[in-house]
Amino acid sequence: MRASSVSASTFPSVPSVSLDTLWFQVAGTLCNLKCTHCFISCSPTNHSHEMLTLAEVRERLAEAVPLGVREYYFTGGEPFLNPEMLSILEETLRQGPATVLTNGLFLTVDRCRQLRELFDFSEYSLDIRVSIDGYTAAVNDPIRGVGTFDKILRGIANLAEAGVNPVVTVTEACDEAATAEGRGRFLDWMRSIGIARPRLKVLSLFRIGAEERRLRAYESWESLRGRELVREEAENLQCSSCRMVTSRGVYVCPILIDEPRARMGTSLGDTLRPFELRYSACFTCHEYGVTCRT
Repeated sequence: MRASSVSASTFPSVPSVSLDTLWFQVAGTLCNLKCTHCFISCSPTNHSHEMLTLAEVRERLAEAVPLGVREYYFTGGEPFLNPEMLSILEETLRQGPATVLTNGLFLTVDRCRQLRELFDFSEYSLDIRVSIDGYTAAVNDPIRGVGTFDKILRGIANLAEAGVNPVVTVTEACDEAATAEGRGRFLDWMRSIGIARPRLKVLSLFRIGAEERRLRAYESWESLRGRELVREEAENLQCSSCRMVTSRGVYVCPILIDEPRARMGTSLGDTLRPFELRYSACFTCHEYGVTCRT
């Protein structure tokens, strides 16, 4: 079944099929790093979105149950800047699996031990995704900051020592991540640092925020303007089944929280409607099959 035809001045829409995945911008846009490819320009001084409290997360978790949400993701900024992060995870793991996206610099021995305890005492899974942009400091540090490579490695080692198997996430800012051969070298590197069962996630670049200044912005042709999507294409996009909770309301997805028209409402129920794919970042998700899910 094809969507109705569109003119060159209009954009296709993605339907709201379900609400399987709920994201929380739990640290707002505050981060201890200032990565040069960050699509929402997180930094120690970016307050465009503020941290979520345990009470706010708890309210959204209660909303999520009758809507059928099956998994929960926590991002920022840096989630472990939020002083209530462990309590938020404990609450979340009472009702579903959780994933935390972190830069790894706060993964101390004690915190990793606490994460393992949360994992052990929950019937649901807990995944920790650690971001890095190369398997050498020479490649990673120009993007994430001087000295970050060694600190990230220490965090990964602390997870492994605690018995937590991380998901290592790398973007295509690292050229090797874009090739099968390069990804193979990443997996070999992960084994060499003590990860017996390596898990690697590679993300395409979104050319907005800091990345727009680091390399380039989107070209005019990088758009879904005038395109038709068959229903299956539209339903494969993550925005057909996820929403993002922030301090400023509920947005369509984790990528577009700086776009005012991507804010879909104040409650989860307000947001269960189609969304027009008018942003260049939507082009990246469609063309490269990007999903922020693990």
